[in-house]
Amino acid sequence: MISKNTDLGLLLLRISTGGLMLFHGVSKLIHGISFLVENMSAFGYAVYIGEVLAPIAILLGFRTRIAAVLLAITCVVAVATAHAQDIFTISDHGGYALELLMLYLFGAIALFFTGAGKFALSKNNQWD
Repeated sequence: MISKNTDLGLLLLRISTGGLMLFHGVSKLIHGISFLVENMSAFGYAVYIGEVLAPIAILLGFRTRIAAVLLAITCVVAVATAHAQDIFTISDHGGYALELLMLYLFGAIALFFTGAGKFALSKNNQWD
């Protein structure tokens, strides 16, 4: 019988959610966010928190619940500002048009409720 390893599962969730979102943030660091600042003024710079700092914290398991909330808020803002027209849309390939963004959102929500697990920098803390 295979034993359950919740902490390894949480580590994999942190790597997939934080690690893959970090690519979006790095892209914005490299190419800039002028398109966001034009539409959202100074609030556009908050994307660096949600797509760079929060994913790094999630990867490291540092204040994971706080970082997960920040990432979830970033996803909701992305849906509201850039993808609202796709909320009820099926893609050309038959999937939900916002499925990737929803995976990030629900991954962040799951991490908010579970915390980082044993393989994390901050442990035994309500905000891990």
